[in-house]
Amino acid sequence: MKEVLEGIKDSYDFVIIDCPPSLCLLTINALCASTEVLIPVQCEYLAFEGLYQLLETINLVRKNLEQDLKIAGALLTMYNRKNKLSREVAKEVRRSFPGHVFDAVIPKAVVLAEAPKFGKTILQYAPTSQAVKAYRELAKELLELK
Repeated sequence: MKEVLEGIKDSYDFVIIDCPPSLCLLTINALCASTEVLIPVQCEYLAFEGLYQLLETINLVRKNLEQDLKIAGALLTMYNRKNKLSREVAKEVRRSFPGHVFDAVIPKAVVLAEAPKFGKTILQYAPTSQAVKAYRELAKELLELK
């Protein structure tokens, strides 16, 4: 994966590799091919626990595979402001990783699940939705980091 990306990276401003939430060979390959990691964290208890495992894996990749891998930040996802657990997880992530959590928060939204069903991006399917507004906010934050 790293070799393929090396051959095309000059043609793009960003290359985003979306990995499954499990730690598998594909995820390790993606980490080795990357320069930065954006960590989505679902606002659920088990996802918060998995964050520590991922950070440990990133450190192992850095050390054992000699990768200069930076963490761009954590992104809170599937957030439901009416749900107490969502609010508590968001608060705990921000408390545990101060300065490393994006301000943008991706809400739990039906339109995010519906868009792929219709073969559309969220921008095409629901361009004025709160989810799109949140992704635009994230894009602005990412561009400000560069």
